[in-house]
Amino acid sequence: MLVGSFLVRLVPPVGGVAGSTAVIGKVYDGPTPSPLGYERVQSDGACEVLVPVVPFCADGCSGGAICVVGDTCAAYPTAQDVGAVTVSGVENAAGDTSFTMNAIAKTYQPTGGSLPYPAFAEGDTLGVASSGGAFTPFAITAKGVAQLVLDDVTLVLERDTDLAVGWVAGNEPSAVIDVRLDISHHGGTKGVLTCRTADSGALTIPGQLVTALLDLGYAGLPTIVVTRHTTGSALVEAGRVDLDVSSQIEVGVEIPGLVSCTDTSQCPDGATCQDDLTCQ
Repeated sequence: MLVGSFLVRLVPPVGGVAGSTAVIGKVYDGPTPSPLGYERVQSDGACEVLVPVVPFCADGCSGGAICVVGDTCAAYPTAQDVGAVTVSGVENAAGDTSFTMNAIAKTYQPTGGSLPYPAFAEGDTLGVASSGGAFTPFAITAKGVAQLVLDDVTLVLERDTDLAVGWVAGNEPSAVIDVRLDISHHGGTKGVLTCRTADSGALTIPGQLVTALLDLGYAGLPTIVVTRHTTGSALVEAGRVDLDVSSQIEVGVEIPGLVSCTDTSQCPDGATCQDDLTCQ
């Protein structure tokens, strides 16, 4: 069970805003419950289509607990202080590649200024090591990844048509690529398409899965999220703590016939912008 994570993320420059490297960590005394589950309805190769499952607890949940899959109540965990955490392999604002983070409100983040971009190189060994606190000391390592660069093409979702997703392949053998298509999130998620594949530079999503996702419904401003990441783990008394090193890009996708909007002025004459961000 995942009870904590330390995230090291490359944030690319966008629209004149400089790129950055973000580091944040938090460890709890148990897993964090989710009010929503997912069930696989179709799969093909590296990809699958999932639909949301909303649990129902007839008697409700008390004490701040929430209803989870299995129709039972689960309490939220409490964040813990795991002592001083030393980060290695990541350059900080002072140019050091090893620095210590202390918990502030049970959250771990660097202090002393923004980290450079990138703060590590592909293939570097990155690590976090705790001195011990609520749990015994732990140490985790993972490899650095290169900034993800997607092919400069417009992605169009069409029924019964394969979707080709391309990017500049990385050179770190332990890196994987995760893809997530959620085309209905602005209207209430009806389903998602996810894939996990090697960092080879290319993924073909089968047309039958694209059709299955479209058939579930879509809303305005649909996007695809592509993430390159490596992961390391350690076990503590409460469960598993991860170190995840990633580079993520989210871009819009097109669906024939869909006109997205955030305001009616963006819609054709006679149409208005709906709550799901579509012109109707």
